[in-house]
Amino acid sequence: MDWLFKFPQLDPEFLLAVKRGIDGALKALTRGYGQSIEDFFYPLLRVLIFFENTISNAPWPLVVLALAAIAWFAARRWAVVAAVVGTLIAIGLLGLWQDAMKTISLVFTSTIFAIAIGMPLGILMNRYKRVGGVMQTLLDVMQTMPPFVYLIPVVMLLGIGRVPGFIAVVIYAIPPIIRLTDLGIRLVDKEVLEAADAYGCSRSQKLWKVQIPLAMPTIMAGINQTIMMALGMVVIASMIGVQGLGLNVLQAIANQYFTQGIFNGFAIVGIAIIFDRISQAYGHRLQKHRGAAHD
Repeated sequence: MDWLFKFPQLDPEFLLAVKRGIDGALKALTRGYGQSIEDFFYPLLRVLIFFENTISNAPWPLVVLALAAIAWFAARRWAVVAAVVGTLIAIGLLGLWQDAMKTISLVFTSTIFAIAIGMPLGILMNRYKRVGGVMQTLLDVMQTMPPFVYLIPVVMLLGIGRVPGFIAVVIYAIPPIIRLTDLGIRLVDKEVLEAADAYGCSRSQKLWKVQIPLAMPTIMAGINQTIMMALGMVVIASMIGVQGLGLNVLQAIANQYFTQGIFNGFAIVGIAIIFDRISQAYGHRLQKHRGAAHD
């Protein structure tokens, strides 16, 4: 009766051989093409260093003013601007300004790359149903995979540092922008599309002049979620050498520094609030403009 309580499995020797084969192939790839892989990603490293140095070395009043201006452009509300400025000042007073700027630079660059990759994939997913079905399954896997798992292949291929951490953050954060780009295009009113066809719009004109503008509120919701997931991955990425607030949190856990963990956690939450309020406010503005255009 043991078969009722012990689930049957493949031969352990076979499973071990498969695991060793896959791990060995990755290690052989790293040994054989490690330098070529590093050279391929070197331009990306330079981009990351450029953004980090630009934001970290900028005068703090200029950074506060720039983010306040972005908040005003996105929300047109002084309450949002005051919240952004107040949060930045609080982060600075806690002595976390430099680490916060490193975190912001990573989230900023990760979001740019996620949008640049995710929006075309979302359009592709919408246009081609078979591709969309495959991508839907892949996105389900990406969103349910434990985030720590993303660190394993990038560390095996690239070691530790900015680039592997950045790649892990982008992979983890990209699914929402892909899904919501596809969803936003699908939610465009069919009557509007029929009117575009009646005016003789080509497929590309209909996409870029009708569907994408009308889908922007939904796409902005995807960008908002991408930013939040990137921030959530920052702490985990600190395990492979990504500097910033996440590394401080990791050190606080390792050394049981409660206050350090709380302060840095507050700073991460503050940055999340800044990005969330700005992106949500801009999305709401687009939604109002869309409603006014329909009226």
